[in-house]
Amino acid sequence: MKSFIVLCLFGLAAVALAKPNGSTYTDRYDNVNLDEILGNRRLLTPYIKCILEEGKCTADGKELKSHIREALEQNCAKCTDAQRSGTRRVLGHLINNEEESWNRLKAKYDPQSKYTVKYELELKKLKQ
Repeated sequence: MKSFIVLCLFGLAAVALAKPNGSTYTDRYDNVNLDEILGNRRLLTPYIKCILEEGKCTADGKELKSHIREALEQNCAKCTDAQRSGTRRVLGHLINNEEESWNRLKAKYDPQSKYTVKYELELKKLKQ
């Protein structure tokens, strides 16, 4: 009985501490070193394979993959500032340096180019 009460209290605490209406994605992975990943194909390739569902995913890769479509469609509305900045850096890198991977990701997550065209127009101008 005591265990049940403790579980209920933890459950209520979790609900009370949760962000309302899922206002932002978790910030648990906001400190991932993007420069290290983007600068090393050995690190970047598994992330791309994860997102394309062609390979295993790390915990942060799974989190990323679970929100890609929604983030694209809603212009990263639930992203933290760090996620918005990181998204721009990663997309800019893919657009300018990983064209084949970028095209494959677009085909999977935005086959009609409803959302990605704006990123291409804006980020092709920025060189990494």
